[in-house]
Amino acid sequence: MSRKIKNQRLAAVGYVWAFVSLTRPPGARAHYDRRREAGDRHVAAQRNLFNRFMGILFYCLQNGHNFDEAMAFPQPSLELAAAAA
Repeated sequence: MSRKIKNQRLAAVGYVWAFVSLTRPPGARAHYDRRREAGDRHVAAQRNLFNRFMGILFYCLQNGHNFDEAMAFPQPSLELAAAAA
């Protein structure tokens, strides 16, 4: 029972965290916009953004690194963007 409650709390916090992050770090907003352009709906793009945050948080905690937006949200190169178009 407690596992279900913790998962629900994490999901609720994740929604707020992803929503608020759309206004601050430009890399997070660019990641969200790329997901939306790829066809994801708002909630799916936000969930993907939150999963990205969780993965980077885990990586930083495991390796003792500080958060680096350039590492968390690398910008696609112009060559890749041109190839995708």
